[in-house]
Amino acid sequence: MSLSDNEPKIYVLPTMMTAGNILCGYVATLQIFDGRLLDDSSHYYNAILAILGACVFDALDGRVARMGGQESPFGRELDSLADIVSFGIAPALLVHDIVLKSIDKPASLGWLISCAYLVCGAMRLARFNCLATMDDKSSSKSFRGCPIPAAAGVISSITLLLLWLQNENREIGPWKYALAVLMVLLSFLMVSNIEYPSFKSVNFRTRRSFDWVLISILIIAITVKNWQWMPAVLFVSYLMYGLVRPWISRRWRKEIEIEDETPEEPAAAKVVESGQ
Repeated sequence: MSLSDNEPKIYVLPTMMTAGNILCGYVATLQIFDGRLLDDSSHYYNAILAILGACVFDALDGRVARMGGQESPFGRELDSLADIVSFGIAPALLVHDIVLKSIDKPASLGWLISCAYLVCGAMRLARFNCLATMDDKSSSKSFRGCPIPAAAGVISSITLLLLWLQNENREIGPWKYALAVLMVLLSFLMVSNIEYPSFKSVNFRTRRSFDWVLISILIIAITVKNWQWMPAVLFVSYLMYGLVRPWISRRWRKEIEIEDETPEEPAAAKVVESGQ
């Protein structure tokens, strides 16, 4: 057996998407430090937009890999490393720099909150990888605990909304305490057993009715037009949906989560197509 036989498979397109995720996280971190040094709130806007951009790359890499049959252990591990940078370190630094470092009663409370968020996010990623290793189908339709990209999206988009409401002033007043409580809640939800939909069945072959397509186009248009507050609406809606999901009927859950939209090919057809 040659040395190359022991090398992991690296697929180009999914890896490029994950690299985009890492790049966004790195840019966000740089912008946070620039905002601190230059006392310019525009850098915090850039950092938040970079984190939201990382969410887009994170949503794409898995779908590209699944559509091309290019899922691999290497991709899963690289994705987790990217997530801890873009959705763990960057949001923790962002909220700590704008909000938590001013909460000094009791001493170091803000530091502990941001640290707890980062540790819980890392534990959530480690648990996901362990479950995926034990059973590849264990998380096909749902995630155990709030996904860290969603948690980062919630805290970043709400910070963006508050900065916008304060007319680009980095001091967001008493609302900073709400952000601190929210970060504690997100830390708990990431390591909880609450199930959140994965939407992994949604891909470029997904088909929906005309009404669903029209609503989706309208949501995208509204989000682009109102980028200051609409991301907060979307991410908070996902966060709340996971909490009320157990009380929603199976029929509505299937419709909302877009399940079973792409029927699997019969086994016989697969055999004929592969020439076996």
